[in-house]
Amino acid sequence: MVRLINDKNLKYICESAYFILRLQEKFTYIKNYNHPKDGAYIFAMWHENQFLVHGINNRDKLSILISNSIDGQIVAYVCEKWGFNVIRGSSGKKGSVESTMQMISRLKAGESVAIMIDGPHGPLHKVKNGAIKVAQMSGMPIVPVHWYSPQRTFIHLPSWDKMKTPFGKCNILNIYGEPISVKHDADETEINAVKENIKQQLFEMEHKAPELYKEALKNNLWEK
Repeated sequence: MVRLINDKNLKYICESAYFILRLQEKFTYIKNYNHPKDGAYIFAMWHENQFLVHGINNRDKLSILISNSIDGQIVAYVCEKWGFNVIRGSSGKKGSVESTMQMISRLKAGESVAIMIDGPHGPLHKVKNGAIKVAQMSGMPIVPVHWYSPQRTFIHLPSWDKMKTPFGKCNILNIYGEPISVKHDADETEINAVKENIKQQLFEMEHKAPELYKEALKNNLWEK
């Protein structure tokens, strides 16, 4: 089978993806709930919610971990043109050392990083070790993040993770969990507890999201 994305059409696809997303940006209105104060954080989200990074404050001080795949090259191109910093690599075992060290370096320089904790290939909603390892080595906390909108223009794409994205005018709420610190010498039991904490916070935010969105509407958040 001929691969739809290849070296010959990659630049065209990158430019087209950026054009489409840049156009959508004009109709996307993301507000933050419980955003942490200024500082360096490891923002952790499910792969399906990766586009929420658009709403995180100070994108020029946010580095996004993106895979080395050809699909990741498209994402990296768009993110860099959008003003984000990019780290290419993996949070898994293979090829993770260089990307891990880059994340630690940027965190210690005062920047934040964003990691899709069950990506790029799943399994869906399984917290992998990457974010925990970076938190252990950098001393910076993990902050789970979820986004939500009840509007019909907040759609699911037909991908393995059912990725969410706005399509048309859309008001969205970015919801931030409580920071999670990981001890440098954390043992396996403590690491598993951190993974469970991240997972439970993400599911709890998803459960609370409709009520938080209603509260934001009452406070006219999108009119401010």
